[in-house]
Amino acid sequence: MTTPVCTSASNATVFPSFSSYVRARRPVLLRASRSLTANPNDAEDLLQTALTKTFVAWERIEDHRALDGYVRRALINTRTSQWRKRKVEEFVCDELPEPDPAPAPDPAELQGLRDAMWRAVMRLPPRQRAMVVLRYYEDLSEAQTAEVMEVSVGTVKSAVSRALAKLREDPELALSA
Repeated sequence: MTTPVCTSASNATVFPSFSSYVRARRPVLLRASRSLTANPNDAEDLLQTALTKTFVAWERIEDHRALDGYVRRALINTRTSQWRKRKVEEFVCDELPEPDPAPAPDPAELQGLRDAMWRAVMRLPPRQRAMVVLRYYEDLSEAQTAEVMEVSVGTVKSAVSRALAKLREDPELALSA
């Protein structure tokens, strides 16, 4: 069943104000809005937006017999604008998509590893030990380490390389890893 929009020019006085128009025509306009959306809540939002646009233009609308057509056009234009907007889809899922954070290491194990590392470093020859400490614990560059030790950069590179090889082969560190 269709409802006539307005049948005569005398209907222009039926809607002297916006609020009287909305009270009289809301059910019909809501049905039109529901035909444009699947969700009843979205239909109410769509109608509210269209009515807001109609209210803003209320004084400019000369022929109040065409108000239904104006609101329907606002409904369609608003819905079209919603379709054109980029939409981010949300999906409900049982598990969070982020991986579980890695468990924090046991502080006692970390302290044991630090102690084992220092014991292994202390077993290095004094010159290699000094270069490893300057290079990795003091965070000096190879050039800075060479300057402090008063040797060439090549000597630092080779001594640190030999020291790291000894540390990799240390049996106490192999058990800790």
